[in-house]
Amino acid sequence: MNAASAAPQLPFPPTVLGIAGCSGSGKTTLASELARLFGGLRFPLDDYYRDLGPMPLAERILQNFDDPAAIEIPLLAQHLAALARGEAIGRPVYDFASHTRLAGRTERIVPGRFLIVEGIFALHYEQLLPLYHLRIFVETPDALCFERRLQRDRNERGRSETSVRARWENCVRPSGERFVRPSAAHADLLLDGTGALDWKVERVMAEMQRRGLLIGAE
Repeated sequence: MNAASAAPQLPFPPTVLGIAGCSGSGKTTLASELARLFGGLRFPLDDYYRDLGPMPLAERILQNFDDPAAIEIPLLAQHLAALARGEAIGRPVYDFASHTRLAGRTERIVPGRFLIVEGIFALHYEQLLPLYHLRIFVETPDALCFERRLQRDRNERGRSETSVRARWENCVRPSGERFVRPSAAHADLLLDGTGALDWKVERVMAEMQRRGLLIGAE
């Protein structure tokens, strides 16, 4: 066990929410808002991409990062289970520009009263499902998902529309159909990704209230 998780950090285990949806569905925005409202921790799965350091950079950029195998699930499951017990972890530090982990670097993560796990595969991995108190899937049409992803990748990552569209057609959309959308079957709550953020938050809070999960929310 990592030294960071050697002892419990909370007198009680946190309430754990799992939020999934296709790329561009709006899951990250929802998770961020819930974390803000609850004073909780947003925990993205993207930090657990496998370290591609041994591979030449030209090959790294061609990998399919929208496949479940791209995530190091044993380490992710171990760390998330520790957080769900109220323990701290040493999360790897991932460099998305080089697709590698920073050698010898970890980030100490301490769970709060609420832990919001989000990622396209948050409801895909069977090892994670028992850890969630509430499983949420954001259902959004492909056209809107692509529009959002295009805007993000052009504005924040400097990518051309041609490159974004090529990755969408070759990796993102096929993976969404094969792995992500079927995971909605594991959800307790389905949300319409085309709706307003406030409406989605209200739906989540109403379901949490029904399940008695809002105790301790700020």
